Amino acid sequence: MEKGRLEAFTDGVIAIVITIMMLEIRVPREHTLAALRPEVPLILAYALSYANVGIFWNNHHHMLQASERVDGRVLWMNLLLLFWISLMPFTIRWMGETRFSATPTASYGVVLMLAALSYLLLEKALAACNGADSALARAVGRDGKAIASLVIYVAAIPLAYVSAWLSMGLYVVNAVTWFLPDRRIEKAGATAKTA
Repeated sequence: MEKGRLEAFTDGVIAIVITIMMLEIRVPREHTLAALRPEVPLILAYALSYANVGIFWNNHHHMLQASERVDGRVLWMNLLLLFWISLMPFTIRWMGETRFSATPTASYGVVLMLAALSYLLLEKALAACNGADSALARAVGRDGKAIASLVIYVAAIPLAYVSAWLSMGLYVVNAVTWFLPDRRIEKAGATAKTA
C-alpha cells in the first residue's frame, strides 16, 4: 500500500472526530454571554482535545514524511491510534455531562495516554518497516519525550480522584510539550524529501 492512502484515511477520520467533538457543545437558548458560562469548562475541554488531535495529526504527518513505505503492521498500529483518538468526543461529553467528575476525567486521561502509546507503537512500526538505517529510525532513537509524556498521564489519571482540575492541568502540560512538532522527525522528513 502506498503511504498516501494511509495519510488520506487518517486525515478523513481526524476530520470527522474534530467535527463530532464540536457537536458535543450545547448551544445556549439565551442570547447573552452569561448563558455560555455553564459551557465554559466543556469549551475548554474541547479546545484541549482539539489541540491534542491536532498534535497527533501534525506529528503523524511529519512521521509519514520521514517514511518511505508502510506495511500491514503499520496499518494496524495506525488504526489503533485512530481508535483511541475517536473516543475523545465520548470522553468530552461524559466529562461535560458530569461536570468533570473524577471517573470521566480519569477516563479522558486514559484515552489520551492510550492514544500516545499507540502513536509510539506506530512510530516503532514505521521505523521497523523502513529499516534501522532509515531517516525515521535514526531520528527517533530512544524517545525520552514520549516516555515522559506517558509518565505524566500515569500521574494525572489517578490525580483526577483528588482534583479533576489538577489532572486536567497535567493534560494541558502534556499538550504544551507536544505543541511544536518533534524537530528530529521534522528534519528527517525534510531530509527524506530531498534524498
